[in-house]
Amino acid sequence: MEPQRLRAGVCSWSLRPEHPEHLLELLAPIGLTRVQLALVPCVESAPWRDAVATLRARGLTIASGMLATVGEDYSTIDTIAKTGGVRPDATWPATRSLAASVAAHAGRESIGLVTFHAGFLPHDAGPERSKMVARLREVADLFQAVGVAVAFETGQESAATLADALREIDHPAVGVNFDPANMILYGMGDPVAAVTTLGPWIRQVHIKDALPAPRAGDWGQEVQVGTGAVRWPDFIGALRDLSRPLDLIIEREAGAARSGDVRVALERLRSWCGADLE
Repeated sequence: MEPQRLRAGVCSWSLRPEHPEHLLELLAPIGLTRVQLALVPCVESAPWRDAVATLRARGLTIASGMLATVGEDYSTIDTIAKTGGVRPDATWPATRSLAASVAAHAGRESIGLVTFHAGFLPHDAGPERSKMVARLREVADLFQAVGVAVAFETGQESAATLADALREIDHPAVGVNFDPANMILYGMGDPVAAVTTLGPWIRQVHIKDALPAPRAGDWGQEVQVGTGAVRWPDFIGALRDLSRPLDLIIEREAGAARSGDVRVALERLRSWCGADLE
Protein backbone atom coordinates (compact mmCIF):
# COMPACT_ATOMS: atom_id res chain seq x y z
CA MET A 1 0.00 0.00 0.00
CA GLU A 2 1.31 3.47 -0.90
CA PRO A 3 1.77 5.94 1.99
CA GLN A 4 -0.96 8.52 2.45
CA ARG A 5 -0.14 11.85 0.81
CA LEU A 6 -0.40 14.74 3.28
CA ARG A 7 0.39 18.08 1.65
CA ALA A 8 1.35 21.12 3.73
CA GLY A 9 0.23 24.63 2.83
CA VAL A 10 -0.73 27.96 4.37
CA CYS A 11 -3.71 30.34 4.27
CA SER A 12 -2.82 33.54 2.42
CA TRP A 13 -4.69 35.72 4.94
CA SER A 14 -2.62 34.35 7.82
CA LEU A 15 0.38 36.30 6.49
CA ARG A 16 -1.62 39.51 5.91
CA PRO A 17 -0.10 40.33 2.49
CA GLU A 18 -0.86 43.64 0.82
CA HIS A 19 -0.61 42.27 -2.74
CA PRO A 20 0.48 39.05 -4.52
CA GLU A 21 4.18 39.99 -4.74
CA HIS A 22 4.14 40.70 -1.01
CA LEU A 23 2.64 37.27 -0.41
CA LEU A 24 5.49 35.71 -2.41
CA GLU A 25 8.04 37.63 -0.31
CA LEU A 26 6.41 36.40 2.91
CA LEU A 27 6.28 32.78 1.71
CA ALA A 28 9.92 32.58 0.59
CA PRO A 29 11.52 32.14 4.05
CA ILE A 30 8.79 29.70 5.13
CA GLY A 31 9.40 27.34 2.24
CA LEU A 32 5.77 26.47 1.46
CA THR A 33 4.49 26.41 -2.12
CA ARG A 34 0.82 25.44 -1.48
CA VAL A 35 -1.61 28.21 -0.61
CA GLN A 36 -5.26 28.56 0.24
CA LEU A 37 -6.07 31.90 -1.34
CA ALA A 38 -8.63 34.43 -0.08
CA LEU A 39 -10.78 34.98 -3.17
CA VAL A 40 -12.92 37.98 -2.22
CA PRO A 41 -9.96 40.36 -2.84
CA CYS A 42 -9.49 38.69 -6.24
CA VAL A 43 -12.96 39.84 -7.32
CA GLU A 44 -13.09 43.16 -5.46
CA SER A 45 -9.55 44.58 -5.31
CA ALA A 46 -7.50 45.57 -8.36
CA PRO A 47 -4.09 44.52 -6.93
CA TRP A 48 -5.38 40.94 -6.49
CA ARG A 49 -7.26 40.43 -9.78
CA ASP A 50 -4.37 38.60 -11.43
CA ALA A 51 -3.15 36.95 -8.23
CA VAL A 52 -3.68 33.35 -9.34
CA ALA A 53 -1.66 33.77 -12.53
CA THR A 54 1.06 35.68 -10.67
CA LEU A 55 1.39 33.04 -7.96
CA ARG A 56 1.31 30.11 -10.37
CA ALA A 57 3.94 31.73 -12.58
CA ARG A 58 6.25 31.73 -9.56
CA GLY A 59 5.70 28.04 -8.86
CA LEU A 60 2.93 28.18 -6.25
CA THR A 61 0.01 25.75 -6.15
CA ILE A 62 -3.42 27.13 -5.28
CA ALA A 63 -4.71 24.32 -3.08
CA SER A 64 -8.11 25.97 -2.60
CA GLY A 65 -9.88 29.29 -2.23
CA MET A 66 -11.78 30.95 0.58
CA LEU A 67 -15.05 32.89 0.48
CA ALA A 68 -15.79 35.35 3.30
CA THR A 69 -19.52 35.97 3.51
CA VAL A 70 -20.89 39.51 3.77
CA GLY A 71 -21.17 41.26 7.12
CA GLU A 72 -19.34 38.75 9.34
CA ASP A 73 -18.62 40.19 12.81
CA TYR A 74 -16.35 38.04 14.98
CA SER A 75 -16.34 40.38 18.00
CA THR A 76 -18.08 37.77 20.15
CA ILE A 77 -19.64 34.36 19.66
CA ASP A 78 -23.04 36.05 19.86
CA THR A 79 -22.22 38.56 17.10
CA ILE A 80 -20.88 35.94 14.70
CA ALA A 81 -23.90 33.73 15.42
CA LYS A 82 -26.09 36.63 14.27
CA THR A 83 -23.98 37.78 11.31
CA GLY A 84 -22.09 34.75 9.97
CA GLY A 85 -22.56 32.72 6.82
CA VAL A 86 -25.84 32.42 4.94
CA ARG A 87 -28.11 32.61 7.98
CA PRO A 88 -28.81 36.39 8.25
CA ASP A 89 -31.68 37.47 6.01
CA ALA A 90 -30.34 41.03 5.77
CA THR A 91 -27.05 40.02 4.12
CA TRP A 92 -28.17 36.93 2.21
CA PRO A 93 -28.75 38.71 -1.16
CA ALA A 94 -25.28 40.32 -1.01
CA THR A 95 -23.69 37.05 0.12
CA ARG A 96 -25.32 35.15 -2.75
CA SER A 97 -24.12 37.77 -5.25
CA LEU A 98 -20.58 37.62 -3.85
CA ALA A 99 -20.64 33.81 -3.91
CA ALA A 100 -21.63 33.92 -7.58
CA SER A 101 -18.70 36.24 -8.37
CA VAL A 102 -16.24 34.09 -6.41
CA ALA A 103 -17.58 30.92 -8.04
CA ALA A 104 -17.11 32.39 -11.50
CA HIS A 105 -13.54 33.43 -10.64
CA ALA A 106 -12.70 30.04 -9.13
CA GLY A 107 -14.11 28.31 -12.19
CA ARG A 108 -12.11 30.46 -14.60
CA GLU A 109 -8.93 29.84 -12.61
CA SER A 110 -9.55 26.08 -12.19
CA ILE A 111 -9.54 26.26 -8.40
CA GLY A 112 -11.26 23.03 -7.46
CA LEU A 113 -12.31 23.77 -3.86
CA VAL A 114 -13.60 26.86 -2.03
CA THR A 115 -14.26 26.89 1.72
CA PHE A 116 -16.46 29.17 3.83
CA HIS A 117 -18.37 29.38 7.10
CA ALA A 118 -21.93 28.26 6.51
CA GLY A 119 -23.14 30.10 9.61
CA PHE A 120 -24.49 28.67 12.85
CA LEU A 121 -26.60 25.66 11.88
CA PRO A 122 -29.48 25.06 14.32
CA HIS A 123 -29.19 21.76 16.19
CA ASP A 124 -32.85 20.93 15.69
CA ALA A 125 -34.61 20.58 12.36
CA GLY A 126 -37.13 23.32 11.68
CA PRO A 127 -37.82 26.41 9.55
CA GLU A 128 -34.51 28.16 10.34
CA ARG A 129 -32.40 25.14 9.46
CA SER A 130 -34.50 24.41 6.37
CA LYS A 131 -33.89 28.00 5.22
CA MET A 132 -30.13 27.56 5.67
CA VAL A 133 -30.11 24.18 3.95
CA ALA A 134 -31.88 25.69 0.92
CA ARG A 135 -29.42 28.60 0.77
CA LEU A 136 -26.40 26.33 1.13
CA ARG A 137 -27.69 24.12 -1.68
CA GLU A 138 -28.08 27.26 -3.80
CA VAL A 139 -24.48 28.31 -3.11
CA ALA A 140 -23.25 24.79 -3.82
CA ASP A 141 -25.13 24.83 -7.15
CA LEU A 142 -23.36 28.07 -8.13
CA PHE A 143 -19.97 26.46 -7.59
CA GLN A 144 -20.85 23.06 -9.00
CA ALA A 145 -22.00 24.71 -12.23
CA VAL A 146 -18.40 25.86 -12.83
CA GLY A 147 -16.74 22.65 -11.66
CA VAL A 148 -15.86 23.75 -8.12
CA ALA A 149 -16.62 21.98 -4.83
CA VAL A 150 -17.33 23.77 -1.55
CA ALA A 151 -16.44 22.87 2.03
CA PHE A 152 -17.97 24.26 5.21
CA GLU A 153 -15.72 25.17 8.15
CA THR A 154 -16.16 23.19 11.34
CA GLY A 155 -16.67 24.63 14.79
CA GLN A 156 -19.79 26.74 14.91
CA GLU A 157 -21.92 23.71 15.72
CA SER A 158 -21.18 20.21 16.98
CA ALA A 159 -19.90 17.56 14.60
CA ALA A 160 -23.18 15.66 14.98
CA THR A 161 -25.25 18.72 14.03
CA LEU A 162 -23.03 19.45 11.03
CA ALA A 163 -23.25 15.82 9.89
CA ASP A 164 -27.05 15.90 10.16
CA ALA A 165 -27.16 19.10 8.09
CA LEU A 166 -24.82 17.65 5.48
CA ARG A 167 -27.09 14.63 5.10
CA GLU A 168 -30.04 16.99 4.73
CA ILE A 169 -28.22 19.13 2.12
CA ASP A 170 -27.26 15.93 0.28
CA HIS A 171 -25.23 17.68 -2.42
CA PRO A 172 -22.33 16.06 -4.32
CA ALA A 173 -20.29 19.29 -4.35
CA VAL A 174 -20.44 19.82 -0.56
CA GLY A 175 -17.84 18.74 1.99
CA VAL A 176 -16.05 19.91 5.14
CA ASN A 177 -12.97 21.99 5.80
CA PHE A 178 -11.97 20.54 9.17
CA ASP A 179 -10.51 23.06 11.63
CA PRO A 180 -9.76 21.44 15.02
CA ALA A 181 -9.11 24.77 16.73
CA ASN A 182 -12.51 26.16 15.76
CA MET A 183 -14.21 23.35 17.65
CA ILE A 184 -12.27 24.34 20.76
CA LEU A 185 -12.75 28.10 20.23
CA TYR A 186 -16.52 27.65 19.99
CA GLY A 187 -16.70 24.95 22.68
CA MET A 188 -18.15 22.39 20.26
CA GLY A 189 -16.50 19.14 21.29
CA ASP A 190 -13.40 17.02 20.81
CA PRO A 191 -11.76 17.45 17.37
CA VAL A 192 -10.31 13.93 17.35
CA ALA A 193 -13.70 12.28 17.85
CA ALA A 194 -15.22 14.69 15.32
CA VAL A 195 -12.90 13.42 12.56
CA THR A 196 -14.68 10.06 12.75
CA THR A 197 -18.12 11.70 12.64
CA LEU A 198 -17.28 13.97 9.71
CA GLY A 199 -14.75 11.75 7.95
CA PRO A 200 -16.83 11.02 4.81
CA TRP A 201 -17.10 14.76 4.07
CA ILE A 202 -13.59 16.01 4.98
CA ARG A 203 -11.99 17.63 1.92
CA GLN A 204 -9.29 19.79 3.57
CA VAL A 205 -7.86 20.42 7.04
CA HIS A 206 -6.76 23.62 8.75
CA ILE A 207 -3.78 23.31 11.07
CA LYS A 208 -4.61 25.67 13.93
CA ASP A 209 -4.58 25.34 17.73
CA ALA A 210 -6.54 26.85 20.60
CA LEU A 211 -7.29 26.78 24.32
CA PRO A 212 -10.89 26.48 25.52
CA ALA A 213 -12.70 29.41 27.13
CA PRO A 214 -12.96 29.37 30.92
CA ARG A 215 -16.71 30.07 30.63
CA ALA A 216 -19.26 28.59 28.26
CA GLY A 217 -20.37 31.13 25.68
CA ASP A 218 -17.05 32.99 25.58
CA TRP A 219 -14.37 32.72 22.93
CA GLY A 220 -11.50 30.35 23.46
CA GLN A 221 -7.99 31.59 22.69
CA GLU A 222 -6.12 30.80 19.49
CA VAL A 223 -2.49 29.88 20.24
CA GLN A 224 0.63 28.70 18.41
CA VAL A 225 0.25 25.18 16.99
CA GLY A 226 1.40 22.61 19.53
CA THR A 227 0.68 24.76 22.61
CA GLY A 228 -3.11 24.39 22.78
CA ALA A 229 -5.68 21.73 23.47
CA VAL A 230 -5.56 19.89 20.13
CA ARG A 231 -4.09 16.40 20.70
CA TRP A 232 -2.01 16.54 17.56
CA PRO A 233 -0.58 12.99 17.36
CA ASP A 234 -4.07 11.58 17.92
CA PHE A 235 -5.56 14.07 15.46
CA ILE A 236 -3.04 13.21 12.73
CA GLY A 237 -3.67 9.53 13.45
CA ALA A 238 -7.41 10.05 12.94
CA LEU A 239 -6.71 11.79 9.61
CA ARG A 240 -4.51 8.88 8.54
CA ASP A 241 -7.45 6.54 9.16
CA LEU A 242 -9.30 8.36 6.36
CA SER A 243 -6.75 6.83 3.96
CA ARG A 244 -6.94 9.50 1.28
CA PRO A 245 -4.77 12.46 0.21
CA LEU A 246 -5.37 15.63 2.22
CA ASP A 247 -4.11 19.20 2.18
CA LEU A 248 -3.09 20.33 5.68
CA ILE A 249 -3.30 24.12 5.48
CA ILE A 250 -1.71 26.10 8.31
CA GLU A 251 -3.92 28.95 9.52
CA ARG A 252 -2.87 31.63 12.02
CA GLU A 253 -5.39 34.38 12.76
CA ALA A 254 -3.96 35.84 15.98
CA GLY A 255 -0.61 36.94 17.34
CA ALA A 256 1.97 39.48 16.24
CA ALA A 257 4.53 37.04 14.81
CA ARG A 258 2.46 35.14 12.28
CA SER A 259 5.25 34.22 9.85
CA GLY A 260 7.28 32.78 12.70
CA ASP A 261 4.26 30.93 14.05
CA VAL A 262 3.60 29.44 10.61
CA ARG A 263 7.21 28.22 10.45
CA VAL A 264 6.86 26.62 13.90
CA ALA A 265 3.60 24.98 12.85
CA LEU A 266 5.29 23.55 9.74
CA GLU A 267 8.20 22.15 11.77
CA ARG A 268 5.83 20.50 14.23
CA LEU A 269 3.63 19.18 11.44
CA ARG A 270 6.67 17.55 9.88
CA SER A 271 7.53 15.88 13.17
CA TRP A 272 3.99 14.50 13.56
CA CYS A 273 3.53 13.39 9.94
CA GLY A 274 7.04 12.22 9.16
CA ALA A 275 7.96 11.30 5.61
CA ASP A 276 4.31 11.27 4.51
CA LEU A 277 4.17 15.09 4.52
CA GLU A 278 4.90 16.78 1.22
